[in-house]
Amino acid sequence: MRCPVLSVGDKAPDFQGIDQAGRRWTLDELVKDSAIVLYFYPKDFTVVCTKEACLFRDAHGELARSGAKVVGVSTDDEKTHAKFADHHQLPFTLLSDPDKRIAAAYEARQLLGLWSKRVTYVIDREKRIRGAYHHELSAQKHLDEVRRVLASA
Repeated sequence: MRCPVLSVGDKAPDFQGIDQAGRRWTLDELVKDSAIVLYFYPKDFTVVCTKEACLFRDAHGELARSGAKVVGVSTDDEKTHAKFADHHQLPFTLLSDPDKRIAAAYEARQLLGLWSKRVTYVIDREKRIRGAYHHELSAQKHLDEVRRVLASA
């Protein structure tokens, strides 16, 4: 399922966010050395979100060899992200988006505004969207789409 507003070829919106270690990141910093897989998810420690994070964890080396690093975004705070990353041994950045500004810029905000939609983007080093995917219940489909996009690059 494609995202209706941000499409392949669009310039990715700039943002800044704080990760699970308290470090501030911008899009420019994240894409400096490689493409990124920017995935939005509703909440740490929930069933589908945990499955999705673990799928990206398990594919981390493969994605890195394909020229991309993973960055997760949810409304959880840095401390919750740190516990989630530690508990599941996540080797990638989790950004906190408590005011939902990043989610809004990427059309990943739920209509009721409590959490983010499950949306994944592949963004190249020039900050162009190379893949956009939305599916709420299948974490595996997000990883499959990322693999497809990276393989076609």
